[in-house]
Amino acid sequence: MPNILIILGSKSDTPVASKTTALLREFGVSYEVKVASAHRTPDLVKDIVTNSNADVFIAIAGLSAALPGAVAAMTTRPVIGVPVSGKVNMDSILSIVQMPSGVPVAGVGLDRGDNAALLAIQILSLKDAQLAEKLILHRKNMAEKIIRESEELDEDV
Repeated sequence: MPNILIILGSKSDTPVASKTTALLREFGVSYEVKVASAHRTPDLVKDIVTNSNADVFIAIAGLSAALPGAVAAMTTRPVIGVPVSGKVNMDSILSIVQMPSGVPVAGVGLDRGDNAALLAIQILSLKDAQLAEKLILHRKNMAEKIIRESEELDEDV
């Protein structure tokens, strides 16, 4: 059973999903990736969501970005929406963050599949101490990288 189900609005969203899957692999979190459109294949979206045992859904979509809301309407499990950048960036962001009362979707920034993965991992870590430890180590490594970069910058400037 995958812990995370990632649904892409179209195959063109794959580069954003790659950021998500890279971090999930790094943390050893199981996942599955599907493509289904809220507008073009609503029955498929419903089938995927209602038959999934995933703990968290990540829905990645651009343009009107209706997919995260459609997924949230079909489950009470956490849904994280990732807006995909394009010609009209604000539409996808607003569609994800302006959900009606009672059907929340957690939103991350444009193309931030990495942050969606980390948020999903944080949710899972509430019941998984090993995952929580990996998150602590991940944060420590990020801080150390910034410190190294600052020291290198001092040497280069």
